[in-house]
Amino acid sequence: MAPAAGWAVARLFGCPVVRFPIYAGRVDLSIEFDREDDGRWIAEALELPGVMTYGDTREEAIGNTEKLAIEVIADRIKHGELPPSALNVSFRVLGVQLAGD
Repeated sequence: MAPAAGWAVARLFGCPVVRFPIYAGRVDLSIEFDREDDGRWIAEALELPGVMTYGDTREEAIGNTEKLAIEVIADRIKHGELPPSALNVSFRVLGVQLAGD
């Protein structure tokens, strides 16, 4: 099945699994974060399953996730799974209400 106009399909292990919204040649990713019981921060790129990292601070976890997301997208471009324009990435960090805040 072909992707709908305005969407790109990424493949994982040869199977289409993720649809990336492409707006004017961009990939828009949302990052959600939370704090673990042990104090570490975890951040996840919601549109890229499995792109989740930890950090000692919220900013470190978000930065690590942005870096990993770009590496994943670059790898998918290299393997022809996304167009080169997909490397034009924007991130939106979602607000999260943490327990005790």
